[in-house]
Amino acid sequence: MIASKKTKSVPVAILARVSTDKQNTARQIQELEQVAAENGWEVVEVIETAGLSGNAKDGDRHDLSRVRALATERKIRKVLVHEVSRLARRNSTAHKFLEEMEALGVSLYWHSQRIETLLSNGKRNPAASIMFSLLAEMARNERETLVERINSGLAQARREGKKLGRPEGSSLSPKEFLAIHKDVVKQLRVGQSIRNAAKITGKSVSTVQRVKAAIRN
Repeated sequence: MIASKKTKSVPVAILARVSTDKQNTARQIQELEQVAAENGWEVVEVIETAGLSGNAKDGDRHDLSRVRALATERKIRKVLVHEVSRLARRNSTAHKFLEEMEALGVSLYWHSQRIETLLSNGKRNPAASIMFSLLAEMARNERETLVERINSGLAQARREGKKLGRPEGSSLSPKEFLAIHKDVVKQLRVGQSIRNAAKITGKSVSTVQRVKAAIRN
C-alpha cells in the first residue's frame, strides 16, 4: 500500500494525461502533488500531456519516454498517476512500462486506489500487480466500448441520411490552424523535431505533423 508518511525526500515524478486539448490535467496534478506533500516525497518533475490518446503506440508516448529517462538516470524512485487509464489504455504499453519501472526499482503509485506496485522493501506488491492487470484490462475495454458506440452512432446517422463532419464553411483555414498552434510553429521553426515539439508543447504527434504540413503548404 501507500508508503508511510515518515518516508522523507523520496524523489518522484508526476505523470498526468488527457486525451483532448479541450481537457486539462490540473485536477490530476493538484491531487498528486498533495499526496507527495503528505508523504514527504519530493516532486522532481511534472510530466503533463494533452491531446494524446491512451491508446497511442508506445513509440508515440513521449511522456512515458521522459519517465523512463528519469528512472534510468536514477532521478526518481516513484511515478505517480491518478489512475491506471491515465498511464495507458493499451495493455501492451501499460504492462511494458510497469515491468521497466520495476526492473529499475521504481514504484508506480496510482491515486484512485491509493496503492503502489513496490513494497517498502523494494519487492513487488502482489495485490497491486493483480489490481493493475484488472484495471488495465478495464481501461482497454472502456475505450473499445466508446469506439463501438461512436461507430454505431455514425452508422445510424448515415442510414438516416444525415450529413456528417463539420458544417459547411466551418473548416479552419491554414492560417487559423497555425494561429491556434503557434507554440508548435515556434518550436518547428527553431529546428525541433516533430517528437520534441510535441513533448515541449504537450500536443500530440499527429497535431504537430499537421502543423508541419500546414507550414510547408
